[in-house]
Amino acid sequence: MERVVVHVDGGARGNPGPAAIAAVLTTPEGEMLESERQVIGRATNNVAEYEALLLGIDRAKALGAREVELVGDSELIVKQVKGEYRVKDAGLQELHDKVRTALRGLERWSIRHVRREHNADADRLVNQALDEAAG
Repeated sequence: MERVVVHVDGGARGNPGPAAIAAVLTTPEGEMLESERQVIGRATNNVAEYEALLLGIDRAKALGAREVELVGDSELIVKQVKGEYRVKDAGLQELHDKVRTALRGLERWSIRHVRREHNADADRLVNQALDEAAG
């Protein structure tokens, strides 16, 4: 698998609160490759968004992707990863560094922001994980 598109989302109910992450991996043509969701315990929305990026990058690498297009609905996180915004929070800085390190293993990567409705599959998986965890 040469090139993979990875839609990621993370969310917390309460901020911080119970949190979950999801990654949906497709071909550039939109063919579904895999999806994964995880409950990550108590976290903020921003921590969950970063954890979702790490999950997505990890899954793409596991599929053998050399080029990854990351798609997320958190404008803050996208702009921080692009280097357009500084990361001021110490906890987020550590996660930001982990994402940048994970991206170094790829030949090419990009990240772009979309509105939530254009990230519906990943958003739905996050909510399913949170609903299941709440019982």
